[in-house]
Amino acid sequence: MSNEVPESVRFTSFNEFYPYYLGEHQNPTCRRLHVIGSTGVLVLLAFGLGVPDWRFLLAMPLCGYGFAWVGHFFFEHNRPATFRYPLWSLMGDWVMYRDVLLRRIPF
Repeated sequence: MSNEVPESVRFTSFNEFYPYYLGEHQNPTCRRLHVIGSTGVLVLLAFGLGVPDWRFLLAMPLCGYGFAWVGHFFFEHNRPATFRYPLWSLMGDWVMYRDVLLRRIPF
């Protein structure tokens, strides 16, 4: 199920964008894969800074986007918002991550 917005529509704030973003993450498996990927990003960041080894830092986007895109293409069956709204989508990932951890959004 997609919450597709016509190409002519542009969001003017993150507060306008976030409900759309959540609509693109209705499938629980997709949300879980986002949480796994975001947690992996934090682990890789910690290792990359702690070791230090830059390869961990290079792996961060592969981990985060890899899990998220599998969720979208195979479970949510929609196109990731990252392709159209890269910065707001990245912000949405972390706000949704927080909301899942705080149990505002089901895991």
